[in-house]
Amino acid sequence: MITVEGLTHRFGDVAVLDNLSLHIGAGQFGGLVGPSGCGKSTLLKILAGLLVPDGGEARIDGSSVVGRPGRTAYMPQRDLLLAWRRTLGNATVGAEIAGVPRQEAQARARRLLGRFGLDGFEHAWPAELSGGMRQRLALLRTFLCGHDVLLLDEPFGALDAITRRDMHAWLQQVLADDPRTVLLVTHDVEEALLLADTVIVLSERPARIVKELPVEFEWPRRTGLVTSSGFIQAKATLLEALETGRS
Repeated sequence: MITVEGLTHRFGDVAVLDNLSLHIGAGQFGGLVGPSGCGKSTLLKILAGLLVPDGGEARIDGSSVVGRPGRTAYMPQRDLLLAWRRTLGNATVGAEIAGVPRQEAQARARRLLGRFGLDGFEHAWPAELSGGMRQRLALLRTFLCGHDVLLLDEPFGALDAITRRDMHAWLQQVLADDPRTVLLVTHDVEEALLLADTVIVLSERPARIVKELPVEFEWPRRTGLVTSSGFIQAKATLLEALETGRS
């Protein structure tokens, strides 16, 4: 479970989070949308233990993660692949840092390469991979950290529309095989509706919750869902909440 209570944070004179509270149940997929600079990435960094807030609590399964990295798997906006490591080496770097022996980490990675669409590319350099493959590799690295909670900060934001849709379908397949608790930050309302069980809309900074929308569409969700009347209505509801958060 992800639990945030009364979270506040400032960068100098700029208030970013304002008494923010939210809850993502175990095994649930939460989507977080809001204007640029409203504090979405700041929230993920706090949950990852990389940033200490000015006030409030952030907990995973009831235990505080404030200033305690290593309780979650965190994927930042850029893939941050190491140019001097091949695919297998990049996949295992997080697990190695977590203390998993290299041989064991590599054995785990080899078993998952096919599921992540990287079978046959274990010896490729990052520069030899497509954008979608780089993102899949970054997500494999995140999975191999061994944590039940995934924090994903706009993992598909730099991809073209077709590749992004392919990644949505692929991620649903991966999570169906290996369920995790996920909190995804995105600027794309459609992406949030295609992936999340609940979409949380934040206001402009200092961030507060404007809307929490349960998403009832059957899983897995196909791309054609975006043209259905229910999806269009849900999208309109979220867009209206975003506009409310700007006022």
